[in-house]
Amino acid sequence: MTIDLAFVWAGIIAFAVLAYVILDGFDLGIGILFPAIKNPQDRDTAIDSIAPVWDGNETWLVLGGGGLFAVFPLAYAVVLPALYMPITLMLLALVFRGVAFEFRHRTVRGRRFWDGAFAGGSMVAALCQGIALGALVQGIHIEGRAYAGGWWDWLTPFSILTGLALVAGYALLGATWLISKTQDDLQARCFRWALPLGAAMLAFIVAVSLATPLLNPVYAERWFAWPAVLYAAPVPLLVAAVSLAFWRAIRRRAERLPFLLALALFLLSYIGLGISLYPHIVPPSLTIWDAAAPESSLKFLLAGGAVLLPIILAYTGYAYWVFRGKVTPGSGYHH
Repeated sequence: MTIDLAFVWAGIIAFAVLAYVILDGFDLGIGILFPAIKNPQDRDTAIDSIAPVWDGNETWLVLGGGGLFAVFPLAYAVVLPALYMPITLMLLALVFRGVAFEFRHRTVRGRRFWDGAFAGGSMVAALCQGIALGALVQGIHIEGRAYAGGWWDWLTPFSILTGLALVAGYALLGATWLISKTQDDLQARCFRWALPLGAAMLAFIVAVSLATPLLNPVYAERWFAWPAVLYAAPVPLLVAAVSLAFWRAIRRRAERLPFLLALALFLLSYIGLGISLYPHIVPPSLTIWDAAAPESSLKFLLAGGAVLLPIILAYTGYAYWVFRGKVTPGSGYHH
């Protein structure tokens, strides 16, 4: 029995991207909510809730991008020129945000500037990630194994819709994370924000789900043709069930559950994306097997991946375990 290495690697990279979206999502979400958190002490508490883990969360972005370059070099060579602008803006925003994260604690006079940089960097990074995803889903024009589209192909109504959807989703993750990590006034405020943000995310999920099959008849076929509909149908039903459970959890002021249910919405959206795209890595024409590196490279890289992935998972899990529990004002290690 031969193992399909391209398929295994597609799974690993898909997992890395999902881990990034989930883990970096809530700390970008806190940045997006920052302008609404007016009290300086609450801002410090919000920052302290992510300070121990935010650096590690971005490991997954490096793994996803580096893995794509090593394992699917053709996909990397096509996607990068097609999405230069949103990817470059995203990276600059992440750099600016990272600097702001450290500098806001070191200054009193310049704190407003760095708070603004933290919020702006988070917002731009989230928006650009969503736009890049939307541009990929709507298809990239390839001729002779190279990108053949224009400079502005990534900017369309659909990609702006997915960009805004990701901003709303990350803000929801940020609010539900703060519900689980804080108390008193800040927590009460996040409870108030959670339902409108949840409703916004659900509306965006519906809008993107309705727009996607219209982009490409192949997507429509993967969702609605028989027998594909059998494994596609549970996804929207589960989204409805999770949304109802989220509403109930917020109403009864559950602390941990809203964050887990918000993550479940992201996971279901990601599965839906997978149903639309698989087996294409760059729609509409490049499959994972077309784009994969030679078999010997895949084997060599898999040996490294088999060692590194469990280590990354272990230290990530350990960091979250050590810094579990509530963050109280003044308890952060920056103080």
